[in-house]
Amino acid sequence: MFFFGCYSKGMKASQKLPEHGRIKSNELNALTPSDARRGRGAVSNPAGRFETIQTDKFDDGWENATDFIDEASRISWHSETARTIITRNQSPDISFDRSINPYRGCEHGCAYCFARPSHAYLGHSPGIDFERQLYFKNNAVELLRRELSGRKYEPRPIALGINTDAYQPEEKRLRLTREILRVLDEFNHPVMILTKSALIRRDIDILSGMAERGLVSTGVSMTTLKHDVSIKLEPRAAAPSLRLQTIEALAKAGIPVVQMTAPIIPCLNDSELEAMISAGADAGAINARYVLLRLPYELKDIFQEWLKAHFPDRAARVINTLRDMRGGKDYDAEWHKRQRGDGPVADLIAARFKQAVRRAGMTEQPSRLRCDLFKVPAKDSPQMSFGF
Repeated sequence: MFFFGCYSKGMKASQKLPEHGRIKSNELNALTPSDARRGRGAVSNPAGRFETIQTDKFDDGWENATDFIDEASRISWHSETARTIITRNQSPDISFDRSINPYRGCEHGCAYCFARPSHAYLGHSPGIDFERQLYFKNNAVELLRRELSGRKYEPRPIALGINTDAYQPEEKRLRLTREILRVLDEFNHPVMILTKSALIRRDIDILSGMAERGLVSTGVSMTTLKHDVSIKLEPRAAAPSLRLQTIEALAKAGIPVVQMTAPIIPCLNDSELEAMISAGADAGAINARYVLLRLPYELKDIFQEWLKAHFPDRAARVINTLRDMRGGKDYDAEWHKRQRGDGPVADLIAARFKQAVRRAGMTEQPSRLRCDLFKVPAKDSPQMSFGF
């Protein structure tokens, strides 16, 4: 039978790594071993940074653990009524100033996801909860139509699904992203989409028409070409081969595709950099970008735990190399450095990337989208009812 032990947040059930400087393999091995969970990116479910109490589950020996259904295998979807749907930002190192995220949390379960810490705002863990306690915004379509119709609204490209994937598995049923695209199409509003899901192919009928008017750019993220790495790193996302097929399908439909090589994880997937760019170009991608692994807030411990569970032989090397690229820290949020890092290793990766893009006949510059076609429809279309 399982019980939960509680302790103050200042105490930890397992030892943590020092947050600065280089670490040794024996320091990593001193951590309490963790078992990887099949189908999950995170290994554990630590409390978020705003919680004052941590809980630890342990087996008291009365029952066989296999007799219990692991709650980590259950996925719960929650309906959420949002106040706004377009989120603004003033970040000087990204190419958009507004975005739409119809979902919170992500079933794909990528171990490296920079959005994991945002789940702490909901009172959930950035660990396994981020993959199983999921939210959809039931009024997203209605809000979007209203906000785009505002008299003071000025159109600029909207980034769709940047924080969490807009095409995660439940989208097949909920169809929120598809209906959002219909509204953007109706308003002639430009949109940029980033996904690692093959489900985007369902919406080629909408996207191809928008592409003809210069209103859409799509991005498919690649982290590895190796299935055995992908299944550990992104356990519920589309396989690498399927993502390449998705790039090909979008490109054949005349829809511009960016291959987003992200995140680059030194000593884990950086050796595949050139191969991934070449494969993306062969599939039809015309632009390419990359982002270095980012480890804000709780993600630092979650990813280090994942490394120890799946790649213990190289975990210390990965962490140390990342710190070499972050001024000796696990993460540096400074503008223009957070995406690419700093130092000799970061410079080498940047040079390799530029050369690979040039050899593949691609460009780093994103497609320019048109804003001049934007127009509020004379009469609102009937509101969609989800029946939730």
